Amino acid sequence: MNIRKFAIVALLSFIAVTAQAQIQIFTTFLSGANENPPNASPGTGNATLTLNLTLHTFQLVVNFTGLTGTTTASHIHAPVLVPGGNAGVATQTPSFTGFPLGVTSGVYNSPVFDMTLASTWNPAYVTANGGTPAGAEAAFVSAVQNGASYLNIHSSTFGGGEIRGFLVPEPATTTLLALAGGGLAVAAWRRRKQL
Repeated sequence: MNIRKFAIVALLSFIAVTAQAQIQIFTTFLSGANENPPNASPGTGNATLTLNLTLHTFQLVVNFTGLTGTTTASHIHAPVLVPGGNAGVATQTPSFTGFPLGVTSGVYNSPVFDMTLASTWNPAYVTANGGTPAGAEAAFVSAVQNGASYLNIHSSTFGGGEIRGFLVPEPATTTLLALAGGGLAVAAWRRRKQL
């Protein structure tokens, strides 16, 4: 492939990845062992958080089963200052709008949460982050991107949280960004070599 064709492919890859970078996906596995302190709940689950940084929104999909108590709340905590530690609630309290309560298993496909609205956040989280939804959004996005946030589900048996999991970047998103960066580096190296 000549340098011009390679540069065009690299540029198109960069544009695609830049657009994708505005949509960031994070996943987690939920368990009692992930709680702090850990518990022996047989409950498990998984969750996917999709951030859209262009539209200032997020959306959740949560699946859970096998809880020993019935659900009483679910939300995201941030920022965790000590690895594996606890943090205050960042999102709506006591629970996300429409989260299934009073059950031991379920699926939650959230509405789209607008991060520019105060109603998306725990009022204490807004106050702690400059007193504005913009401050809450910036702190939340930073915590999620830096592995300092977790989603948990509280139950009638475990009031402090029956299952939880730390949000981590989806591997496919990370790989795509790395490949695009590598392609751009090769294109720049080839261009310098020809000069």
